[in-house]
Amino acid sequence: MIYAFDTYYFDDYAHTVCIAFEEWTSEKETQIFMEKTEVTSDYESGAFYKRELPCILSLLKQIKLYEGDIIIVDGYVTLGNEGKMGLGGYLYEALEQKFPVIGIAKNEFSTPDLQRKMIFRGESETPLFLTVKGADADEIKAEVEQMYGDFRIPALLKKLDQLTRMR
Repeated sequence: MIYAFDTYYFDDYAHTVCIAFEEWTSEKETQIFMEKTEVTSDYESGAFYKRELPCILSLLKQIKLYEGDIIIVDGYVTLGNEGKMGLGGYLYEALEQKFPVIGIAKNEFSTPDLQRKMIFRGESETPLFLTVKGADADEIKAEVEQMYGDFRIPALLKKLDQLTRMR
């Protein structure tokens, strides 16, 4: 199973959503998990994980992960060649490196990262940015390129983003 997570921040709470789907090419999700949590810290540039990681870990309590499951986060797993971790890297460590964590970001992080892959989908000339821990980045890149949807952002990830913004 593939579990994609995203969080949207309202004034007084965070709304975290997870869409579960069976295959990279799935058109529809098999399950949706949602949770509202208190915002525990302010946004801190370069330390986004401090704000979002607690939300994802809380929602993960509703989900039974099995060997072979994959997790996607809206953001980065790695933040550069020096080994600095992003949200996904901290999640990978919190899950004791048992499950691959895939970061799919819409905006480029300024620090160079030789492991970061650019993904061009549909007719868009603007890439998505892929970082990975626990799996081969080139293999995951090919999977993300094949995800359902004709546009830059795969259909299920677009739906995920929309669901997080619902009160």
